[in-house]
Amino acid sequence: MKNSPLFLTLGVTALSLFGCGGSGHSVTETKLRVVHASPNAPNVDVVVGSAVAFSNVPYFSEGLRTLPAGTTQVRVRATGSTTDVINASPILAIGNYTTILAVNNLAQIEPLVVTEPDLGPGIGQARVRLVHASPSTGNVDIYVTAPTATLPATPTVANVPFKGVSAALTVAAGNYRVRITPAGTPGTIAIDTGSIALPSNSVTIAAALDKASGGSPLTARLYTTSY
Repeated sequence: MKNSPLFLTLGVTALSLFGCGGSGHSVTETKLRVVHASPNAPNVDVVVGSAVAFSNVPYFSEGLRTLPAGTTQVRVRATGSTTDVINASPILAIGNYTTILAVNNLAQIEPLVVTEPDLGPGIGQARVRLVHASPSTGNVDIYVTAPTATLPATPTVANVPFKGVSAALTVAAGNYRVRITPAGTPGTIAIDTGSIALPSNSVTIAAALDKASGGSPLTARLYTTSY
């Protein structure tokens, strides 16, 4: 598996793309990804079990580990500190790919867990989950369209609250465009990704986030696993 970041700036709207590819899993292992998604929090250390797994992680960044399946303690703390701001014990099931996003502003920081099967949707298909992780933004509508399509009357996912996670959307692999607006206001686009590629047999988590330090312009990050 490999991780590679791609950063795009679209006018006043930023789109940040993380990509990581992977293939398969053993019968006793699972994958854990931890994402720093708290806009005003400092860099963090992530302790998995009893050891520091990821050190000095900045906002937007991720860490990835393959672990034995089972219940695993995951703690997040400011880099160099011994005080945990998140202490979670997710069940990491065999054959799953679990993403823990440290979301919300620092004073209310909390874990948001997204679990997917560690398995692609098949050749020619792409699977997408949409996550609202912007603490400064109310409910949003999300539109997933062809790159040159006009904004349709009906959003792909409507009225998504903060910390909301959509059901998995399976689409044909290819180029798409994601636009996010405040709920019920299609003329006010907060994020416009432009054309993005969803590879064949891939799984993507797309997260809407505040800019670094918080607030607008919003940012979207796509975490893509290719199989």
